Amino acid sequence: MTRRVAIIGTSAIPVGRHQTKPEEPLQVLEQEIMTKLVVEAVADAGVEKKDIGSLVLTLPRPYTLQKYFSTFLVSHLRLQCTGSVLEVMGNGMTAAVCFDRACDEILLGRTEVALALGINMEAATPASEHAMSSMRTTGDVDFHASGGFIPISWYAMDAMRYMHEYGATREQLGAVAVKNRWHASMNPLAQYRKPITLPEVLEQRPIVEPLGLYDVPGRSDGAACLVLASEEVARSLGRPYALVRGRGFCHDGSHQINEVPNDMTELIAAKQAAATAYAQAGIAAKDIDVAEFYAPCTIVEVLVSEAVGFFARGEGAPAAADGRTRLGGQFPISTSGGLTSRGHPAYVTSLYNYCEMADQLRGRAGERQVANARLGLTTGELGNYNAALVHVMEAQR
Repeated sequence: MTRRVAIIGTSAIPVGRHQTKPEEPLQVLEQEIMTKLVVEAVADAGVEKKDIGSLVLTLPRPYTLQKYFSTFLVSHLRLQCTGSVLEVMGNGMTAAVCFDRACDEILLGRTEVALALGINMEAATPASEHAMSSMRTTGDVDFHASGGFIPISWYAMDAMRYMHEYGATREQLGAVAVKNRWHASMNPLAQYRKPITLPEVLEQRPIVEPLGLYDVPGRSDGAACLVLASEEVARSLGRPYALVRGRGFCHDGSHQINEVPNDMTELIAAKQAAATAYAQAGIAAKDIDVAEFYAPCTIVEVLVSEAVGFFARGEGAPAAADGRTRLGGQFPISTSGGLTSRGHPAYVTSLYNYCEMADQLRGRAGERQVANARLGLTTGELGNYNAALVHVMEAQR
């Protein structure tokens, strides 16, 4: 196929705590949030309501008040779609799959304009209820759940192994948290915006050794909407847009934690997906100007930076400590503040990554703008990076 897809409009609410408890007299209604975002994103794109042919939504959390949310929202917006209307689910990769499927609607010629959107509400849900659901959905009921494994447990094991093999230190991992909070301090959509210091990171209580409170994300609510269009439509609007140049996907065949002995810190899926995306775009890792990773913990950002080819094995942690992943550095990573500071409303997290990438490539990132950003990279994750979805995007101004 010769068709290509562009991001032409975005809108999102600040990541934070928006969900209301069931007993509260006034309830936050998800459809009201999403309706406002759709209106804003469509206006940002410069298209009209009648142009929207497909909607792909992230599957809402089980705590979301309105069920069968996609068709309800289409009715609420009074849209008539001739492409597709659907909800997708892929655990941590849910929002990245949502974006990917919306791209497919355009690539397959089903529509010229599509929406990729979703909402994640969980902050007011009791922690015990959320944890039990998380263990069943992110693990193996015969092994992980009974052992009490949660995602942070996988990443902590990655960190211990990486520190053992390459001599990385807590200080080097902590530098990622400090950098992300600095980036988040300039992002109005970020959940945590107060700058932090390395000593403050190291002083925090442990969550799962060796990861402390600032090495991991908090629970968050969020919602975002992206307007995608064919390259022809994007060009006709006369506005800057972010063009998808390459896409790569890989699943390594494991379920979260591989029961077959392997190199647990290599992230084979991310490495292969990035290679595919680079080849499709006709570029190399060194050409990337800015990156937004799906990295729930500091160690994950380090490992992904190596897997996608920014740094050699074992060099990701020292590079972070040396400032090479900060704004102004060799490879600015997570300029939005990343999952540890911008926030991690899991089922829509990647939509925020695409919003940040669109802002960077359209020159709208304000204080955190990467100068002359032309090529950007985003990653999505399933499990302990047992699967990865990578997109390479190019600025068109």
